[in-house]
Amino acid sequence: MKHRSLGFAALAAIGTSLAAQGQGLQPALTAARNSKPIVDLRLRSESVDQTGLAGKAHAVTLRGRIGFETGKAWGTSLLAEGDLLGPFDSSYNSSVNGKTAYPVVPDPETYEVNRLQLTNTSITGTTITLGRQRIALDDHRFVGNVGWRQNEQTFDAVRVVNTSIPNVTVDLSYVDQVNRVFGKDSPAGRYTGSTWLANVAYAFPAGKLTGFAYLLDFDESPADSSETVGLRFTGERPMSPVKLTWVVSFARQTERGNNPIDYDANYYTAELTGTFRHYSVGAGVETMEGDGVRGFATPLATLHRFSGWADKFLTTPPNGLETRYVTLGYARNGFVGLDAVSASAVYNEFRSDRPGVDYGSEIDVQLQAKWRRFNVLLKYADYDADAFATDTSKYWAEVNYVW
Repeated sequence: MKHRSLGFAALAAIGTSLAAQGQGLQPALTAARNSKPIVDLRLRSESVDQTGLAGKAHAVTLRGRIGFETGKAWGTSLLAEGDLLGPFDSSYNSSVNGKTAYPVVPDPETYEVNRLQLTNTSITGTTITLGRQRIALDDHRFVGNVGWRQNEQTFDAVRVVNTSIPNVTVDLSYVDQVNRVFGKDSPAGRYTGSTWLANVAYAFPAGKLTGFAYLLDFDESPADSSETVGLRFTGERPMSPVKLTWVVSFARQTERGNNPIDYDANYYTAELTGTFRHYSVGAGVETMEGDGVRGFATPLATLHRFSGWADKFLTTPPNGLETRYVTLGYARNGFVGLDAVSASAVYNEFRSDRPGVDYGSEIDVQLQAKWRRFNVLLKYADYDADAFATDTSKYWAEVNYVW
């Protein structure tokens, strides 16, 4: 009922704009003429060698994201997009194909609606988006679209973003369903329920301060329901010839809805990066507490971006997780005929929040190049297990084309 009410409210706001302007069909015809196609292709090879499993996974998949976005009529545009994902080599456990002798590569064959949304901007300083859409907040640590996977995560939601107050952005969403990366054929492919996402940011000379509250309530997976409230501060400062950037964040999480586990846990992170010309060096620490039964959870995050690219910590261990890391980077435009090139390396050390057990360490390396509409990526992750999971190496090679 809440979802219907919010949906009707959004439609009413859009409808009011349409009726008020009463310009016949001409705006709709103009919007149709100004439509733009969406063509996003990705060919990827992913190999996984994991101790304890007999087979070495090798997934070669092609993902096509095809659709269109109209121009605006009465301040409203329509976007429709489908996902088509098929394997050329399916020697991997896709999470639904039953090939459990192989490591998991969660890119199952699937054909589904990726996005289908109406976006209205007729109210000054306000954008209302209704339908299946991407939602990515801040650095994706709590809410993201998981764009790394071939089938991204989308949200059936009503989202309102308002910037009418100078330097303030208010971002509010009600989510009825989360369409996860595992695809529509997986039992874990959907979260349904009443989820609220609130993110309010204020930009001032010293940086940007963001307050957030993410209230997750899932029907099929009540153990993933939670209430997370926190603050995030980001900024940068030129200190010639180096530019410093920083991130500091804190959040507190408790159970919500029908979650059978009574818990509370904190989240802390701090990161500092220095950039000199084309080079960057950074270091950070992230702590997700655990009480021995349940660890701090981020089920809607773009998890691949955090705690190592080998994805060994997609679920926080019951005793929590502390990640310490250092990063090296290089990036420049216009290099030997390419539009842009970049390289990065990350070293991670993992341990439990309590009682300080060494989990393992990981080295991650990535090379990327862009030429016109093509983007080529080579990537490697090597997790060396100590007291958590098993040794795992992953290799990726991919070509992206976006038109």
